[in-house]
Amino acid sequence: MSEAAMSEAQRFGGFRRRELIRIGGLTALGLGLGDYLRHQRIHAAERSTAAKAKSCILIWLDGGPSHLETFDPKPDAPLEVRGPLGTIPTSVSGIRFSECLPQTAAVMDQIAVVRSMTSPLGEHNFGTHYLMTGYKPTPVLEYPAYGAVVSQLHDGPGVLPSNIAVPSFNVGGSRLTGSGYLPAATRPFSVGSDPSKPDFAVRDLDFYQGLNLTRLDRRRQFVAAMNAFEEQKSKQVNTPSDPDLERAYRLIASEDAKRAFQLKNEPAAVRQGYGGKSIGQSCLLARRLVERGVPFVTVNNRGWDTHENLQTRLKDGFAGAKVGVGLIPSLDLALSALIRDLKQREMLDETLVVVMGEFGRTPKLNTRGGRDHWPRVFSVLMAGGGVAGGQVIGSSDPVGESPLDRPVTPSDLAATIYTLLGIDPKREFQTDDGRPVRIAPYEADVVSELIA
Repeated sequence: MSEAAMSEAQRFGGFRRRELIRIGGLTALGLGLGDYLRHQRIHAAERSTAAKAKSCILIWLDGGPSHLETFDPKPDAPLEVRGPLGTIPTSVSGIRFSECLPQTAAVMDQIAVVRSMTSPLGEHNFGTHYLMTGYKPTPVLEYPAYGAVVSQLHDGPGVLPSNIAVPSFNVGGSRLTGSGYLPAATRPFSVGSDPSKPDFAVRDLDFYQGLNLTRLDRRRQFVAAMNAFEEQKSKQVNTPSDPDLERAYRLIASEDAKRAFQLKNEPAAVRQGYGGKSIGQSCLLARRLVERGVPFVTVNNRGWDTHENLQTRLKDGFAGAKVGVGLIPSLDLALSALIRDLKQREMLDETLVVVMGEFGRTPKLNTRGGRDHWPRVFSVLMAGGGVAGGQVIGSSDPVGESPLDRPVTPSDLAATIYTLLGIDPKREFQTDDGRPVRIAPYEADVVSELIA
């Protein structure tokens, strides 16, 4: 909503003038405000189920990015709160970002930022589980991450895995399998190498020494035969062969799969536009993968646990840098290039882009010039894939300590992401022991404002 529209809505108790005129007309027909609001809610729900993205690129900022230095700066707060970085306006009036995000600020009309995310979990493993699954962790059960749910519901085993992590899925302390109680075949396929490195090579994509396609096929048949023997002996239902072996076989046998990972085929200008750091080239690879039908890609960017030397790590990159090449400028290039690239290729409407980490950072700088873990309020960015851009959902208080309005939980976020992907968040899977479990928790509410 524009600044003018927002002020107009505030003057008329949350409604715009044309909405009040419409309500007045409905009243004349015997319909009141309650009827109008019910109609609006039903209409919003219908829009929610209709909005579907074909794929998702999750940019995971591992370690917990500072909301105060990225998408929720506090330029009017005291220095110990606002930190060393300045702020800049975005392309949407009234919304400001960190000074290190000029390219992303320029495409704010395509972006929605939730500034009122909140969680009680400020430990890396627990926070990651909650943000990646929508469920608070429990010792009884590991819930599947987004990519595994998408993979489980994906039609058919394509040549490329349906759930890919670049460079790897070592997130939040590396204890999350990604598949949870779902079959191992839904686990993220880790590329295993940094796309920004000159020697970038994908694991399982080429033959190992002494191993050719004939021998690999023979080994595959042997494993399948052993599985069949065990199944017959125990009279169990059929189970698939080794999922890692099956995946490796499909990748090695397909020239098309190999070409998907060949970044050298991209024009030099495109590669430069994404930036030379790991996050940039990983986002470019993610675009190539969704372009070829992969429904879920996680770009895992590590190093955001900034307890000290915040300015050096987030902005400068190294001491004495004249041009910032730290974590935020690298994210800025990668994210803005990805959004523009997807839009230019007419893929943005069908590709959901999500940027998040496990929590935010403390509202005050510590004595080491950094910020510590802070889950009480933080930000998540979304774009494309049915997201209504050019807006901020919710807000934090003046010092970025707590949600000021419209608190959104990771469970709510999960229900929203699944809805945008055309997946009913109320749908149930079953654990190995036959227990039904919903994809998103019972208490999860879709953030309807995010859906175009």
